[in-house]
Amino acid sequence: MNEQIQPATVRVFIALAPPDDAKEELARALRPAYEAYPRLRWNRIEDWHITLAFLGELPAETAPLLQQPLADLAAARRPLRLSLRGGGHFDERVLWSGIEGDLDGLHRLTADVRSVVKECGVVFEDRPLRPHLTLARSRRDDPSSVVNVASDLAGFSGREWEAERLHLVASNIGRGPGPIHYRDIEAWRFSGEQ
Repeated sequence: MNEQIQPATVRVFIALAPPDDAKEELARALRPAYEAYPRLRWNRIEDWHITLAFLGELPAETAPLLQQPLADLAAARRPLRLSLRGGGHFDERVLWSGIEGDLDGLHRLTADVRSVVKECGVVFEDRPLRPHLTLARSRRDDPSSVVNVASDLAGFSGREWEAERLHLVASNIGRGPGPIHYRDIEAWRFSGEQ
């Protein structure tokens, strides 16, 4: 039998992450929802992030090709000042917190990140940026929990913080029955003047 061996792949995205104290501030606001809606599939606080470019499943050897161009990009950029604000949902299934602050800068950074990825020859679905932090997903038989929590979160206003690093992240989604986990492949500090 002549079976072809598939190359190893990794599910990859590029993101920003709020600092721990900003995430903890939002988690405190969500505490009543954690208790009231235990059936929601809550994302782990350490995995909360703002996706700038979702690249999907890539051959394992592709991720290292992105590292130096992304490092150069981060070195040329200054940190963005952002905050977590309010809540909402996508299709009554995905709960999110909104992002405020330097949204023009966030959109410029996203465009530059995606240009770098394309210049590296990586093909991905270039969807419009909708800045948010995904917090939870509902189960198929639960049409109202996400909507209720989003309504309760509408008045949340978090403190301002700096997005200090650009993250190249790998995900284990779809690789087993357990919870989704993310890990940094690499992260680079923003240190420029732009």
